[in-house]
Amino acid sequence: MRASGALVTVVYAAAAAAQATQDAPVITGNPTGARYKAVLPDTPFFHVDGLSGNVKGSIIAETPADGVGVQFSVHFSNLPKTGGPFPYHIHVAPVPSDGNCTKTLAHLDPYIRGEKPPCDATMPETCQVGDLSGKHGKVTSDPFQAQYVDKFSSLKEGEGSFFGNRSFVFHFGNTTRITCANFVKISGPGGNSTRCPSATASSTPSSSAVGSGSATTTVGGPTSTVVPIAAAALSSVSLPLMVVAAAAALFAL
Repeated sequence: MRASGALVTVVYAAAAAAQATQDAPVITGNPTGARYKAVLPDTPFFHVDGLSGNVKGSIIAETPADGVGVQFSVHFSNLPKTGGPFPYHIHVAPVPSDGNCTKTLAHLDPYIRGEKPPCDATMPETCQVGDLSGKHGKVTSDPFQAQYVDKFSSLKEGEGSFFGNRSFVFHFGNTTRITCANFVKISGPGGNSTRCPSATASSTPSSSAVGSGSATTTVGGPTSTVVPIAAAALSSVSLPLMVVAAAAALFAL
């Protein structure tokens, strides 16, 4: 029984180690013409002195010509006078009808990378899929515009890195959530670019700083498949290595 318990312990330890080192794969074959847009609401979730109305802005996400990753066009203006640079991330859950940005839960993180250490932009495959500003730069000017291709994002429904039924959150530098919006599918590359539906901001938002939270929480989120922790971890573990580790543990008994 002791040997059996040791074997189970070793297998779980190996899985945890693999989980910590799994990188996001490059996404190929995104659907031609897929295009999504998220537009910030008129009223902020978090009210702060020095901000008239809400941060204005939108994110357009579409399939690039080669189908590799997703091309993002990002626009923000009317920023708070202090509290930057401002990060923004894709979160796992959509904004509910009450506009409560805390209910968008954590960053999109299908490979269970976690919040720490911070994203290293020189190795974007090691970052959370939803950490767009970590990989491509925080908002540092007003107005702010950026366009880039994120090779690790997906517009293929059913994949863990798909975000078409999710949201993005715009934060203060201390991670307080200022405002948020849902992604909505629009009609192709030449489709309607008018304002998309977005949740109405809550009339009683939280006034305390809200961190982005653990990326392992997906309860109540979208139905897209998220890679299970154990499956993601075990897929990177060498079976011979696990056997050797198990044998070592048994001999140590």
